[in-house]
Order: sequence, then C-alpha cells, then structure tokens
Amino acid sequence: MNLHLIQNEEEYDTAIADIERLWGAPADTPDRNHLQVLTILVEAYERIHHPIDPPDPIEALRYAAEKKGLTRRDLEPYLGSRGRVTEILNRRRPLTIDMIRRLHDGLGISAASLIQPYEIQPPTRRPRAATRQVSAP
Repeated sequence: MNLHLIQNEEEYDTAIADIERLWGAPADTPDRNHLQVLTILVEAYERIHHPIDPPDPIEALRYAAEKKGLTRRDLEPYLGSRGRVTEILNRRRPLTIDMIRRLHDGLGISAASLIQPYEIQPPTRRPRAATRQVSAP
C-alpha cells in the first residue's frame, strides 16, 4: 500500500478510480484498509481544493422543513406570523438573528448556512387606484 497525500488533480482522479475499484471490499482485509485510507485522503483533498459552500439560507430552511414534513404553519414559532413566514420564504424579508437562533436550536439547521448572505427581492408595488376627481357644479 503506497499511500501519500494527494497533491494534484491527476492523483485525485487516480484515487477516485481506486476507491471505485475497492468499493465493497470485505472488512478486515488489506483492500478495506486501503479503501478507508484513500477515502480520508480524498476527503482532505476535496476540503481544500473542491470546497462546497453552505447552502443558501432559504434553501436550507425549505430543505429542513421538507425533510421534517413541516408546513408553513409549523414554521411560525421560528419565524413569526403566517405573513412573516411567507415574506421570509418568498425572500421579501431577511432572517433576523433571533430567527436564525430559533431555527438552529429548534430545527437543527446549520448556523453557517443560515447566516450566508442571500438576495432579498424588492417589494412589488401595486399600482394605486386612480382617484376620481369630482368637479364642482
């Protein structure tokens, strides 16, 4: 077993191919040990060279709610009124620090995900109803 730190993409690709070849190796065998060490080396390389950014806060919230089978009403204790939940999910209002804390503590959503900057949609302006002018007799 000639293992070393992965230094470049070519070595990374070779390690991935070796992992695929060794996948499913029986426990307590040299192949299984080789697979485990290769996996650790690949994870370390990916963490440095192919980092994955935390998800967008609203997508993280939607994912957690879907995973737990929560409705918009179930989100009210974390975000506020029904209207506030709608504003947050439609990106019309940003999450506050208190909301982030409640979502992290109550739903286990990563604080790192929730504090990421995200775009807030500008409010849509409804056209004002035309006012009728009444002429004097």
